[in-house]
Amino acid sequence: MTDYTELLARIAARARDDEPDMPPAAPLTQDGIDDAEARLGFHLHPLLAAIYRDFANGGFGPDYQLLSLTGGPTSEQAVERYLEARADHAGTDWAWPEGVLPILDWGCGMYACVDCRSEEGTVLLFEPNPGDPDAAWWVDSPSLAAWFEHYVDDTGWWVRAEEGEDLDDMPPWPDAKERAAR
Repeated sequence: MTDYTELLARIAARARDDEPDMPPAAPLTQDGIDDAEARLGFHLHPLLAAIYRDFANGGFGPDYQLLSLTGGPTSEQAVERYLEARADHAGTDWAWPEGVLPILDWGCGMYACVDCRSEEGTVLLFEPNPGDPDAAWWVDSPSLAAWFEHYVDDTGWWVRAEEGEDLDDMPPWPDAKERAAR
């Protein structure tokens, strides 16, 4: 098992720098994580579980901040969003891929999502706005750890986008159709 202690400390320091007067939400207990995983039908990526259990239940991170896993201060929770997306779009071209948990709402229907079935915790960008379900899923970061490194270091695509940079370098996620069919 990977030790995420150093990365969690860096995430915590960055979160405190971002919002010194508004701490992130209190972390979940292991029972809370277990209950969420039972509802989802899959285990969280270990780093994601560590963040929700050892640091905070959302309320920090880039832009609109991490969703609460369940309960918590955000109006939208990751577990509920996943279950709704799976139910609402089942059997359609927009079917939500199994095991892909939305963790951050970028606005305008866009989400940062973690592929909890991948060993690395690949972070995906769901971008439905062009209106083509075959071109809605992109690989944001090859791993959840790298995605959080981008947050800590202020090097994510979201920073470049704010600076007006054109972002055509994200590769499409090749597993989208196969995983949505499950």
